Amino acid sequence: MKIVDLHVHSSRSDGTLTPKELVDYAMKKELAAFALTDHDTIAGLEEAVTYSETLRKRGLNAPEVIPGIELSTEHQGRDIHIMGLFLDYKNTAFQKKLEAFIDSRTIRNHKMCALLRACGIDIMYDKLLETFPNAVITRAHYASYMLQHGYINSNQEAFDRYIGDDCPCFIPREKVTPVQAIHLILEAGGLPILAHPMLYHMSNMELTRLVRELKEEGLAGIEALYSTHTPVQERQLRKLAGKYNLLLSGGSDYHGSNKPDLDLATGYGSLVIPLDVLTTLRKSRSRILFSDMDGTLLNNDGACSPAMKAGLDRLTANGHHLVLSSGRPLPSILETTAKLNLDYPNMMIIANNGSLVYDCTLACPVSEHRILHDDIRYIVQEADKRGIHIHAFTDTEIVCRCQTDELRYYTRKILLPVKYVDDIPSALEKGSYKLQIIHLTDRNKLIEFRDAVAPYCRERLQFLFSCERYLEVLPAASGKGSALTFVRDYLQIPASRTYAAGDAENDLSMLAAAHTAIAMKNAPRDVQDAADFITAKDNNEDGLLEMIDKFFT
Repeated sequence: MKIVDLHVHSSRSDGTLTPKELVDYAMKKELAAFALTDHDTIAGLEEAVTYSETLRKRGLNAPEVIPGIELSTEHQGRDIHIMGLFLDYKNTAFQKKLEAFIDSRTIRNHKMCALLRACGIDIMYDKLLETFPNAVITRAHYASYMLQHGYINSNQEAFDRYIGDDCPCFIPREKVTPVQAIHLILEAGGLPILAHPMLYHMSNMELTRLVRELKEEGLAGIEALYSTHTPVQERQLRKLAGKYNLLLSGGSDYHGSNKPDLDLATGYGSLVIPLDVLTTLRKSRSRILFSDMDGTLLNNDGACSPAMKAGLDRLTANGHHLVLSSGRPLPSILETTAKLNLDYPNMMIIANNGSLVYDCTLACPVSEHRILHDDIRYIVQEADKRGIHIHAFTDTEIVCRCQTDELRYYTRKILLPVKYVDDIPSALEKGSYKLQIIHLTDRNKLIEFRDAVAPYCRERLQFLFSCERYLEVLPAASGKGSALTFVRDYLQIPASRTYAAGDAENDLSMLAAAHTAIAMKNAPRDVQDAADFITAKDNNEDGLLEMIDKFFT
């Protein structure tokens, strides 16, 4: 079985092996990959990555080096570490922010040196830098320096007498918060991971609260596999990760001779991190495009141009996910995807404005919400009083009382069979994913209807326009935004890697739920105001293609 180690330190922070030596040692240990996660620095990444690539080009079985970092943060008086994996460490903006972060260490180190000198230890910050070149100075370096110069008999004595948390020469530095660290890692394209959670000695409630709060800010995973975690602790962390749809990570926290009994890959002897852990983390780096269909992905004729099709081919070939999100019923979407040859790995469909989520690989629904009979009967009766067209849906049919101009208009594009009945609610054995209310000439009639009936069922139903002529009634738990969140967690993709594109009111919740919101040039002003980006061209000119090329190459 191939194994990895996703938490490793070099001499560029408080480890003892150089980045090159780590690559050699990892090769000796037959690791498939390791993550170099030095404390608050990326100084060793280029050396390790380049050296590993050079060895592989020579035909040697060198491990892959995952660019990472371990950021020290402070949360309610506790030292919390956030790891970043798969960093774009050459990102200039990230480098500048990291420099500001390191500066706080420098200020603190000057003050600690002054306190140590007051205790009779001849130590200057410049001397520390000379002794440990190219390293981010930590307390481990102080201990090594004092041991080398005969002030102490062991590294542990330095912590016990001088630089431990409660000792006279310790100064806590100004730290960023875990949330700031997560945002910094996300900006560098990385996956934020909560490192060694059990070392924080939190109660279950405290840890759960922390994880919940950090998940909302973009936390992607938990380091459940760790050198000191017991089987019980690992099970607890796996359960916590499952509760919040977080990924599992694992590492030894190898520091070389600074932790003499802790080895690379195996920790204290029993640690095993399968390659599958890294594979799953890597897959989560994919991005998801949640695209509306009509007015967004498709032109006004309901077609997907060759250029747009080629763009979707590139998107999925690069390992990203396509999710089609539409107000249409599922059979209509499946018919369209078959006709346009939109068949991609791991593709999913959000149908009926979020009342149904369909996994194309499994060929079955994975989430459903329906309007119940009592509410259907009330809404139908109120529509009848006002002489407004209404129809409902079974899984495969439109359910309507009779043929109307509105129904003819609707079915010109939605090619579903129609079942004509005297009593719509009675014909819906399982309820309906949505109710479709149509007025072809007067949108105000639909607004008046919505405002009149909404108070009756506000907690159970929602009303939205998918276009000027269509008012849709949906279960309150549905909506494209809720469906986006479900799919994101279902695929275990971090929120920071979600993109949504739309052109109408029914897309607003989806744009709000996505990390990056895209409105079409042909969208109304309120939709454009809700977006981070607006396409330069409309849907008839393949406007969405610009965004596919921008974010999914």
